[in-house]
Amino acid sequence: MKTGAFAWRSLRREFRHGELATLAIALLLAVAALTAVGTLASRVEHTLLGSAADLMGGNLGISASRSALPEEFSAQAAGFGLTSSRSIEFASVLFADGRSQFTEIRAVDGDFPLRGELVVANAQGLQQRVGAPANGEVYIDHAVGATLQSGIGDVVQLGGRDYRIAGELIRAAGSAVVQFAPAMMMNLRDAESSGLLGVGSRASYRLMLAGDADAIERFSNWAKPRLPDNARLTTIADAQANLRTTLKRGENFLRMAALLAVLLAGVAVALAAQRFARRKTEEVALLRCLGASRNEILLALLLELGMLALPAFAAGGAIGLALHQAAFAFAGPMLGTAPAPIPFAPVFAAVAIGLAVLIGFALPPLLRLRDVEPMRVFRQDMQTRLRRFDVLYLLPLAVSAGLLMTQSNSLTLALVLACGLFAVGLLASLFTLLVLRLLRAVGRNWPGALRFGLANLGRRKRLTMIQVTALALSLTALDLLAVVGPSLLERWRAELPADTPNYFVLNLQSDQRAGFEDRLRTLGADNFSLLPLAAGKLVAINGKDPALHLGAGDEEASRRIEGEVRVSWSSTLPEANTLIEGTWFEDAPPAAQLSVSSNWMEMLKLKLGDTLTLRFGDQDLRAAISSVREVDWDSFRVNFFLMLDPAHGDPLPHSLISSFHLANGSSALAALSRDMPNLSLVDVNSILDRVRDVIQKVTTSVSWVLAFSLAAGVMVLLGALASTAEERRFETALLRTLGADRRQVNLAILGEFGALGLLAGAISGLGTAATSVVLASEVFNMQGFRPPAFGLAVVAVASALLVMLAGLLGTRRIARTPPMLVLRRGS
Repeated sequence: MKTGAFAWRSLRREFRHGELATLAIALLLAVAALTAVGTLASRVEHTLLGSAADLMGGNLGISASRSALPEEFSAQAAGFGLTSSRSIEFASVLFADGRSQFTEIRAVDGDFPLRGELVVANAQGLQQRVGAPANGEVYIDHAVGATLQSGIGDVVQLGGRDYRIAGELIRAAGSAVVQFAPAMMMNLRDAESSGLLGVGSRASYRLMLAGDADAIERFSNWAKPRLPDNARLTTIADAQANLRTTLKRGENFLRMAALLAVLLAGVAVALAAQRFARRKTEEVALLRCLGASRNEILLALLLELGMLALPAFAAGGAIGLALHQAAFAFAGPMLGTAPAPIPFAPVFAAVAIGLAVLIGFALPPLLRLRDVEPMRVFRQDMQTRLRRFDVLYLLPLAVSAGLLMTQSNSLTLALVLACGLFAVGLLASLFTLLVLRLLRAVGRNWPGALRFGLANLGRRKRLTMIQVTALALSLTALDLLAVVGPSLLERWRAELPADTPNYFVLNLQSDQRAGFEDRLRTLGADNFSLLPLAAGKLVAINGKDPALHLGAGDEEASRRIEGEVRVSWSSTLPEANTLIEGTWFEDAPPAAQLSVSSNWMEMLKLKLGDTLTLRFGDQDLRAAISSVREVDWDSFRVNFFLMLDPAHGDPLPHSLISSFHLANGSSALAALSRDMPNLSLVDVNSILDRVRDVIQKVTTSVSWVLAFSLAAGVMVLLGALASTAEERRFETALLRTLGADRRQVNLAILGEFGALGLLAGAISGLGTAATSVVLASEVFNMQGFRPPAFGLAVVAVASALLVMLAGLLGTRRIARTPPMLVLRRGS
């Protein structure tokens, strides 16, 4: 037996049957979906990180507090071929003609910025890209000039020296999103010679690096073990911190859509392979009679599948790349101009996963053919002996688990989907057995044709369970994407409504509050929030040093609390906050009380009743934790990690911080800034625009991936219905022979397929509802999500109707064929 030639001829002959075509299309869809999502995610990540380097001013930063980094860091960076820039940030007071302004000062060297841009406005108001200020010159915020009543060309004093204002700061790479005082930029050499950076100064030193990604990684690996205690690395990923939740949600949506498409394709492959194996049984028995060995038959079958899979993999990869290009072209304006090459690694990964799907879902039924006995040629009712390969039916489960773990990129997402789908499969099996018993007990009084159709389900108990389980799993996946997915996306969009606060105001004083609120009402601002702000330092947790409480290894927590801790207070629970443990403050508690955000509770390993000691100036305040809050940080309202009770907060020295929404507010707020020059206005419109763009692009991308899932779901549906086509063919012919007319035949088919569809639809609806609630809360961080019950009910009813229609269409030709002709073809 020439195995290769036989496999090729068999493939050409068998392809006209539906099983191999279904298998090939399923593999194509799986590879295309994974390629499109994988390449798009990789390229988007590359582009976002590239544009983040422009925002940050470089590819890697090292920050050190109170003392500069050793010179060996700069020398080593040069040795790796990296360019570098040094800067120092500190706070001081500017003077001009008897007026003063507290200012955050940023001193930069002549190489600034390595990435991104520095834009200032000249005396005529024209904006231009410039380099670092020259010696003796400074750039200032508009608020500084308004307070000091100084303009471009005027002189300000710092540390007893005069500096000429050379421009008004518009934007600068690496600037903080929120600054608690207006900013000024000066030359680094001027700052170092000013005498303001002596022992005891609270300056922050930064070394910014730029260069090739490999060189950056090598330097980072070199620097990490050598960092001083007061220093830390800052990567370009940190520049996207304000989009981290949004990007994470978007990635989870895309990966969930692609994973469900692949799992659906796997189910379609399994059903097609099972049908193919059943139809090949007699052919294999004949080959055994003609002398073919078991290994030759197995090799021929594997070669046939390989010849089928290779073009499917190639076509799927090409289609996925084409869709990725279209998606990236659509999303390009949002992602900036940083170059991003087409990544081919996800294509090879998708092909490898497609191969795993083929092996995991198609191999078990095909391996059973190896043990077909030659006697099967003469006795078609002969059952194949107990097979040694039955354990391989665990392979699809192993492959599915592997896909969920490796492709979800989130353990939580993988566990939720795996548990949800497993529960649906188990529920489908148990409910099917229960319903079959119920039908056997109560179905005797139903009309004859309908009784016969429902009895068919009980006669093929094993195949009925396979059909219902496959349909339930496919409908669950489709429900999650077609019904729950849009609902989750709509909920996501609703979290960032049109009136989301787009401005923050800092340094507002208590005596300015009434006038400030009046001005905002006049300007038409809405969604207004205002809270006090006091800056202190956390000096003890339960009476111990915070570092001792945290222990070793909590670098992130230690970094977050080593500087200032900002505290607020309110008599009522602020909006965008939910009390999850404890009680809100009493009117006048005898001892200070704190409400702490849940993420700080987890980060600092706190519990209710623990005490925090906060230092405000020379005053220490010890407060017990009386409640825990869940804070919606994506609301862009004024929120705090720590909130004191008002009775102990009001006496502290503090300012006010406010957020509000104002459409087209730049020009209107300019007058407010001139009238209240101490205010620091923070415009977050650019952040909101990027969040909204990411949501929109993710919504569109999920819709594209949904097309793959819908196609895979239809294939699963057809494969599940076709799995009993041969038996139904002869049963229909037998009914016709015994005198049943077409109406009776159709009624039997409607009863059988309607029960299948309704049972699968109901099970999938229940499973989807439970899974969606867990997905919303644990994966997408959307608390209180309610699954769309009406949509799930519609899908359940529609699935029953669709399955009935498919059953009628699938048996229409058989019902019209003369019974004797059908029986002769099967003999």
